[in-house]
Amino acid sequence: MLVISRFDVAEADGDGFLERARAALGAFAVRPGFVRGRVGRSADAPTAWALTTEWDSVGSFRRALSDFDVKVHASTLLAESSDEPSAFEVLGAWDGAVETQGRTDRAADADTTRVGDRPSTAR
Repeated sequence: MLVISRFDVAEADGDGFLERARAALGAFAVRPGFVRGRVGRSADAPTAWALTTEWDSVGSFRRALSDFDVKVHASTLLAESSDEPSAFEVLGAWDGAVETQGRTDRAADADTTRVGDRPSTAR
């Protein structure tokens, strides 16, 4: 599971944002299922920042969000991110020249069924 959150941060606020992002990553880092995290600023646009985390599974990430320290340090920060999809399944990864293929955990009917829908066979 890869989570990518993008932020628009005024140049004058960059140092403070970096400190908050590091605190968020520190809170995530001690949660079960956390693999790695990064914070970075665009080399081309100094107001564009990204925070990325990798997790063993979507469940690990979602459970981490309920932790008190994560709520204090990470959830408040993530609430300021761009309003766009941020959680992605890892379907392929390269560590050096070695590829690891991922697999999807999406349900076969994920594109046609939504939360609260009843199966067509329900009475």
